[in-house]
Amino acid sequence: MGKIIAVVNQKGGVGKTTSTVNLAAALGQNGKRVLLIDLDPQGNATSGVGQDKRQGKTVYDLLIGQASPQEAVVKTEFKNLSVLKAGIGLAGAEIELIELDRRENRLKAALAPLRAQFDFLLIDCPPALGLLTLNALCAADTLLVPIQCEYYALEGLAQLMDTVRRVRRTYNPLLDIEGVLLTMYDSRLNLTRQVVSEVKKYFPRKVYGTPIPRSVRLAEAPGFGKPVCYYDGSSRGAKAYDAVAKEIIKQNR
Repeated sequence: MGKIIAVVNQKGGVGKTTSTVNLAAALGQNGKRVLLIDLDPQGNATSGVGQDKRQGKTVYDLLIGQASPQEAVVKTEFKNLSVLKAGIGLAGAEIELIELDRRENRLKAALAPLRAQFDFLLIDCPPALGLLTLNALCAADTLLVPIQCEYYALEGLAQLMDTVRRVRRTYNPLLDIEGVLLTMYDSRLNLTRQVVSEVKKYFPRKVYGTPIPRSVRLAEAPGFGKPVCYYDGSSRGAKAYDAVAKEIIKQNR
């Protein structure tokens, strides 16, 4: 039975999509069968693995019951990596879902038949705590929280954790934190060290041992429709995501 991990932080610009795409690819390179689920209407995770958002069935079709999981899953060119694409319809999905039965559990029901086919199912969530993100939290076994090593890093985390507590109470009592990933890391800065210290106090024993450095290669890779490990496998960013993927695999043995 595959593990569903929602990559979530309602604050934008924290490396959420970058981390989802590159961890999915790194897990695949390490021999795990991975499904990347692009739940963000911007669709950056979809284009980040070389897929066209405008063609074929998408996660939107799944949510509103117009496609089966088997119709919507697309194999990518990358090892062990498949994707449920975002599409333009996802932008209006929040409004459409309000009218549907069990609106908060639509994604959970859609992913249920797919869990046996994959080792990890990674959800790239929108940078907001709306109905799409609620669907991800209800479907997920655990959450992976990317936090950038900058001044406003902890801003909004209290709100996120409050939402998680409410979801546990009402919909998903077993929801847990998979881990916290430090992004945009620069060891030369005092501020970085201060943020890391604060994050470790906030999430004791949950912070991954390998932070993700600032990297030109990480920024360039999406423009070529490739995860960084396929764009430049020798880069610092690729090596960092590979190390975190190995941590995740070790935790889930």
